[in-house]
Amino acid sequence: MIQLVLATHNAHKVEELRRILGDALEGFELVGYEGPEPVEDGETFEENALIKARAACAFTGLPALADDSGISVDALDGAPGIHSARYAGTRDDADNVALLLQNLRGQPNRAAHFTCAAALVIPARPGSVGPDAPAEPSREFVELGIWHGTMLHEPTGANGFGYDPIFKPVGLSVSSAELRADEKNAISHRAKAFEAIMPVVRHELEP
Repeated sequence: MIQLVLATHNAHKVEELRRILGDALEGFELVGYEGPEPVEDGETFEENALIKARAACAFTGLPALADDSGISVDALDGAPGIHSARYAGTRDDADNVALLLQNLRGQPNRAAHFTCAAALVIPARPGSVGPDAPAEPSREFVELGIWHGTMLHEPTGANGFGYDPIFKPVGLSVSSAELRADEKNAISHRAKAFEAIMPVVRHELEP
């Protein structure tokens, strides 16, 4: 069994990813991260995901997975984007949703999309030719998942979290907060990103 550390202190997030990936995790053990949280000062989802994965990899010595995600609204020039979790300055979902709806008041263009960047960082290892061989550097990979939709005018639905109550995915008549967990996990930006990174994980780590 190959261990993978998921760069989060949230045990629920580990369980959620296990459910999303299901059989794709066969042969791998996904474990939580107990180390220090890095400063996420990247300018893109990809950069922040890599910052988290690098920190978990360096602390544990294990291959590390991490993700960074958020919502981007066309009429707001892509905001809140990488600042989604702290958009209102409080890290409170209800505050973030209220501010976003306020900033969209009267705006006819409601197009938006969720983005998730899934990063894999594999630790450096000793050279393979003799004890004096140079070490092989760490390896880094990132895959993106995009989930298109529109912003509603008011929250609806009690499932999910974050901006789910005001996001209506393309092709659906309900908000993502009205979807069951298994329905959301089949089509979300996070599911798409991690489904894209898992073939890379297998290619790079399986014997």
